[in-house]
Amino acid sequence: MTIITVNTPQGRLTLEQRRTLAETLTDAVLVPEVGRVAPPARAGFQVHFTEREPDMMAIGGRLVPDAEHAADVMVIDVAVMDGDWRREVRAEVIERILAAMAAACGLAEPSPAWWVTFRVIEEGSWGSRGGVLSILTLLDSGVFSAEKAERIRAAIGA
Repeated sequence: MTIITVNTPQGRLTLEQRRTLAETLTDAVLVPEVGRVAPPARAGFQVHFTEREPDMMAIGGRLVPDAEHAADVMVIDVAVMDGDWRREVRAEVIERILAAMAAACGLAEPSPAWWVTFRVIEEGSWGSRGGVLSILTLLDSGVFSAEKAERIRAAIGA
């Protein structure tokens, strides 16, 4: 399970950009998480788009509409199940997310006012399907590469 929440000022992303991001943000996390392109794993990913009025966001201590210089403000929060999230894997995901955002927005590079937060939800702290969901159960689904499944088991001490 992975949940990606994109927080933007109202109207920042078009419907077509959201359609593109629904796919590209999923892939930005899916490949590093499971260790390969695995279409069946896509069902475990959700992307949420949250829009706020510009006066409900601030940067540098000023509301966005009051800022001296217009800033392209976004916060992308990624919540993932416990697993193989070494520093280099997290960095890869963050870079892939920022690249996907820039591409969908038609920009050569991400705005410096785009921030990505990456949160790992501890084993036993994720609920779905009427109970607690374990990454160990998902490892048996066959979507993870053998190497990634081995790394996850080692990372969570299973």
